Amino acid sequence: MKTGKRHLKFFQYVGDTPIVPTKLKIIIFFVAMLLLSTFSTNLVAIMLSQRKTIQLSNIVLVDKLTELYNVANSQKQIEAYSQDTQTSIDSIAQSAKNGFAKDEKNSVALGVNPDGSLLFFSTPNEELKWERFTDKDCIGMMENSETHEGSVSFISPDGDEYFGVYKYHPDWLTYIIRANRRSDTNRAMYQVLWITVVLVLIMSAFFILMGTKILDGLLSNINKFSTQLYKMQQDKKLNLIDISESPNDDITYLAANFNSLSSTITNLLQIFQKFVPENVVRKAHEEQFIRLEGSQRELTILFSDIKSFTYRTEVLGNDIIGLLNVHYDSVIRKVSENNGIIGSIIGDAILASYGIEEHVETNKSYDAIKTAWEITAVTSELRKKMSDRRAILEKERPLTESEDRIYQAVMLDVGVGIDGGNVFYGNIGSSKRMANTVIGDNVNSASRLEGLTRIYKVPVIVSSYIMEETLSNNEAASRYKFYEIDTVQVKGKTKGVKIYFPLDKECSLEEWKFEYLDEKFKIFECGLKAYYDGDWKTARAEFKKSGLDVAKVFLERIGMKSSPEDWSGIWTMTTK
Repeated sequence: MKTGKRHLKFFQYVGDTPIVPTKLKIIIFFVAMLLLSTFSTNLVAIMLSQRKTIQLSNIVLVDKLTELYNVANSQKQIEAYSQDTQTSIDSIAQSAKNGFAKDEKNSVALGVNPDGSLLFFSTPNEELKWERFTDKDCIGMMENSETHEGSVSFISPDGDEYFGVYKYHPDWLTYIIRANRRSDTNRAMYQVLWITVVLVLIMSAFFILMGTKILDGLLSNINKFSTQLYKMQQDKKLNLIDISESPNDDITYLAANFNSLSSTITNLLQIFQKFVPENVVRKAHEEQFIRLEGSQRELTILFSDIKSFTYRTEVLGNDIIGLLNVHYDSVIRKVSENNGIIGSIIGDAILASYGIEEHVETNKSYDAIKTAWEITAVTSELRKKMSDRRAILEKERPLTESEDRIYQAVMLDVGVGIDGGNVFYGNIGSSKRMANTVIGDNVNSASRLEGLTRIYKVPVIVSSYIMEETLSNNEAASRYKFYEIDTVQVKGKTKGVKIYFPLDKECSLEEWKFEYLDEKFKIFECGLKAYYDGDWKTARAEFKKSGLDVAKVFLERIGMKSSPEDWSGIWTMTTK
């Protein structure tokens, strides 16, 4: 019997009543249970994940707080020598700012004094500015803590709730805090929750149709990971696999473990890089192997040494390490900024090479001379700070003999010798222990030129190779003027070589200003020409007229004598 109602084609009907297959009921029931199970388990998972995220966040915050605490320790030591408190505080704040991740826009790092004032405050959010720490209850909690470290929650001056970790620093007398804004964490949870709801609804709606494509989905996930791994291999650069949109299956678990291993290797490379040159680290990472090999390279070699180091060691004892670290902190930074690579640190001496990095196209000798004068400047600045400190102390009372010896010991002075040419550069040693080094006559020459700075009383001495290469650069030629100092035959050599003093026209140090010295060196050069020609009488007059310390070396050398009959103009050195 027909009726006016329209029947659905995929149902059988008894009269107007459709016969619903049991299979369809099971599917409907299964889908309903699946939705219920999925919603409930994902909700629980999100809540647990949120809790775990906070725990992991605290672990990360503890690590970052430890790094910041160590930086505070180092800066306190530097502050003890430099007496520049603000610079040390700024360095702590900058280090804290460098430690923020990209997703920590509203995170903060601060030093809270017991009265609520801030020693420092750092955050990636330029709009976030705190003048004081206003949560007195939090300060009270930290002060009453027996361990003076642990977890902390507080209300910011803006009214936002923060959570994180803190630790009291007894030297700075402040509580160092590293914290994240809680609303950022909650917002991320709600976003994940809504995304999960939407995804579950979509996936459930297409569950039957997509069932046959599950395998394709898994394979596409594997393909995504393998594509990223292949790109890493081509780029020869270790990165993290993007698993942000991947399902929580065993393939993603493997990718997460790879990311953990990648982070560990990256950290080891960063540690490795502190002990060996950066280019060696990069090559080892790219080739996964370090060979005992080397080649002839045309490099510029800079050798810097602290004068009277033995005396300073005897006076300062173990404290010499702290002084050296203050010195090296500036010197190594200057070498790196000017494209140099530290080859070795031998006690009080540093050997640096320029021209190793093939992708750097700057004039290597120009870079080396710039470094030399910057090392001279920072060392002079350190001496000035020590002198100012002494003046302050002497207003209160005279220094004792012991204090005066210590003061003289910390008044560091350095000499820099620079030479260049063909040298052997590479790795030497054995399969168990090797070193990256530079070997050659020019390396020894740079060391001997540094030694001559003590004799000729100038901060920098260079060879003719360095002068010629530097003057080939227009910028360098306009900045530096080279004065010939002498022609010497160093120990172990059979020929005399000319040595030069490169005066920086932009030097701000009073004792080395170009306007003050240029005329004197012109007079000195006239005396040097007479000295070479054997006219020592004229040379004596010109040397005295110049008034330079370097001229006194020649006055002592020639005395009131006339030049020898076999005079060649070359002075033979008897010491290295």
